[in-house]
Amino acid sequence: MSRPLKIVIAFIGALLLANSGFAAGLVKGIYITQGTLEDTSYLNYLIKQAKEVGIDTFVIDFELPSKRYQNNIAIVKANHINYVARIIVFPKGGTPEQVASEAYREKKYALIKQAVNMGADEIQLDYIRYNTQQKPSAENARNILKVIQWYKNKLSAQNIPLQVDVFGITSFGESFYIGQNLQLFSQTLDAICPMVYPSHYFPYREHAEKPYETISDSLRRIKSQFDGKPPFKIYPYIEVYNFRYPSMSHNKLLSYIREEIRAVQDAGVNGFYVWSPHNKYDNLFTVLKTMNTDTNTAKEPTSLAAE
Repeated sequence: MSRPLKIVIAFIGALLLANSGFAAGLVKGIYITQGTLEDTSYLNYLIKQAKEVGIDTFVIDFELPSKRYQNNIAIVKANHINYVARIIVFPKGGTPEQVASEAYREKKYALIKQAVNMGADEIQLDYIRYNTQQKPSAENARNILKVIQWYKNKLSAQNIPLQVDVFGITSFGESFYIGQNLQLFSQTLDAICPMVYPSHYFPYREHAEKPYETISDSLRRIKSQFDGKPPFKIYPYIEVYNFRYPSMSHNKLLSYIREEIRAVQDAGVNGFYVWSPHNKYDNLFTVLKTMNTDTNTAKEPTSLAAE
């Protein structure tokens, strides 16, 4: 290939990237409940909208095997959307007895095996922590690490990557109560999914008005724990609305979502997952359609306080 042609191709590639508004390879996903997955009509709607805006991953709950679940996972896969199976390990946070029990792990692993057999591209473990009433101790994280390692050993043999959801507070360091420690977990995980929802940071009003800064700071702190080079991928969870301020205007809500996404982009992480407990994503789709055609992605973060 001639040098001028290489330059032209590189220029076109850069132009396309600028027009898309997103870095190449950035994972964009949404959370799907098992109930939503099994609602074939609504699932097809979400697939259609997702493909139009470049969403490439569905994080899907798997709690109870069913024929409808299996059939509809096949629909997701046929549309070339990555299937990440979300498994809730300790639904209310683990007790010491649950965390130590291999029999308990085996029950959850039975679900994981079925998800893998249905084509799960990755496994995401949520609620893999102690409950918040646990006495604080550095031993808590070491015990949780043993659980993570147990699942990782099982999945490594099948070449299935392991993701783990963690509280946003882990960006500031170890959580001695729930037993989450990113540095301790780092050599066992393929990816972490920090839940950096602005609605969960105090003072609540301040973070609701500055979603960009909230998420940006959290992700920066996570990366700084590893001198800017974490040994795992980072897929933060962001939110489609701030539940503490349900009366937020429509335009302000769209700005809120956009600022969250821009914070993730600018942080240089591997992608993001968007959380809606009821899987209502129309506002997200609207924002992504706009961002996909917006070439001016170098805007300064905006405070939402004045809107």
